[in-house]
Amino acid sequence: MLKSLKFTAITLGMMCAANAMAAADLTVISFGGVNKAAQEKAFYAPWEKAGNGKVVAGEYNGEMAKVKTMVDTKSVSWDLVEVESPELSRGCDEGMFEEIDPAMLGKSEDYVKGAIQTCGVGFFVWSTVLAYNADKLKTAPTSWADFWDVKTFPGKRGLRKGAKYTLEFALMADGVAPKDVYKVLAGKGGQDRAFKKLDELKPNIQWWEAGAQPPQFLASGDVVMSSAYNGRIAAVQKESNLKVVWNGGIYDFDAWAIPKGSKNAEAAKKFIAFSVKPEQQKIYSENIAYGPANTQAVPLLDKGILKDMPTTPENIKDQVQIDVGFWADNGEQLEQRFNAWAAK
Repeated sequence: MLKSLKFTAITLGMMCAANAMAAADLTVISFGGVNKAAQEKAFYAPWEKAGNGKVVAGEYNGEMAKVKTMVDTKSVSWDLVEVESPELSRGCDEGMFEEIDPAMLGKSEDYVKGAIQTCGVGFFVWSTVLAYNADKLKTAPTSWADFWDVKTFPGKRGLRKGAKYTLEFALMADGVAPKDVYKVLAGKGGQDRAFKKLDELKPNIQWWEAGAQPPQFLASGDVVMSSAYNGRIAAVQKESNLKVVWNGGIYDFDAWAIPKGSKNAEAAKKFIAFSVKPEQQKIYSENIAYGPANTQAVPLLDKGILKDMPTTPENIKDQVQIDVGFWADNGEQLEQRFNAWAAK
């Protein structure tokens, strides 16, 4: 009997130890702000409540150099990182991220096309759009051409400090149709054209680097129009008169990726699968106006919420999907050129 009790105690102890090991703390890095707040409600808190371990939530501004340094020096302290599609593609090619087995995600047809990639999984769809403060403008802008028109719409403009999106918007302002933007931008002449168009607006630009800044700039009157993430504008529309112009918006996925060498890679994969379940996706979209990557979540959402989603037919028809291949191939060179141009 004594031996039996000892054996039981040892077995229980081993099981508890195994559970403790299984419930690893995950360091999850996102872009912060209301996006992070929505993730906490939809993913982090339910994950912890289910006994899967603690989520240590951090934030960054998309600096891939940080991830690369961790991987190269084998000092990876992040288990999951939120990345935009071009960075996911480039990071995958450079061996920065762990590969993902699609089988862990269920049926591939349940996801928006392009959500499941070799090294990551898109967990929401978002758009960079033209936003404006209706209290500051007598006439509503309808395009990027209006954004560039400082005579009709006097005042400062907010743009993300980087080549991506900024060059596309400059070409649309110069008369290029959204569907032709990447065809034009792929040529040297198109890139020169975009920078020349940016020269026209440069004295009126107030740069932003964090997603929380455009709504703040617009609400304070620092700028009258700004490029912005649609979810950040939707989050403050109840207490402000900020509006979105979907025409000429650029939509993309944000994906989870696991830095190669993460000590908790298996737990991170389970977290990814958990975050794209329809119920978690529903909670996420209820807390920020980004479209679910798992289409099975759409019928669960209230119709009032769907009107602010970038993926509804009426909102997406005049937008363009970011060309991941273009930015994976040209991003580094164009960001360097942009930084040199902005510093002049």
